[in-house]
Amino acid sequence: MIFVDTGAWFAISVATDPHHQVALQWLNGNNRPFLTTDYVIDETLTLLKVRGEGKRAQLAAKRLFVGMDATIHFLTESEIRTAADIFRRFSDKDWSFTDCTSKAVMERLGITKAFAFDHHFRQFGGIAVVP
Repeated sequence: MIFVDTGAWFAISVATDPHHQVALQWLNGNNRPFLTTDYVIDETLTLLKVRGEGKRAQLAAKRLFVGMDATIHFLTESEIRTAADIFRRFSDKDWSFTDCTSKAVMERLGITKAFAFDHHFRQFGGIAVVP
């Protein structure tokens, strides 16, 4: 199982993103099951919209919720509390709360690989970041 972060979804969706070609090539070369979270989807759709990519946000929403490009993990109350604890404990890092939810979910599910362009995943430790 590979965790997919916001930056990867954004890069796949937006041809002008500097990581677009690398993201598409890596995605097309990998047939593994992917997992993302409701928080990552929220962050992705919001980022697309605020960057003027409203139509791409609509397409991404359809692809993620209907096309099922990845399994969507909906955070539990316990995982949100764990993320809040991570957010407090690592206040010296510039991790977003969504980053903290991703770390909490990956730890709980034992996921050790992330499709991401966010350097924060490397800071988590124990995570192989692809591509």
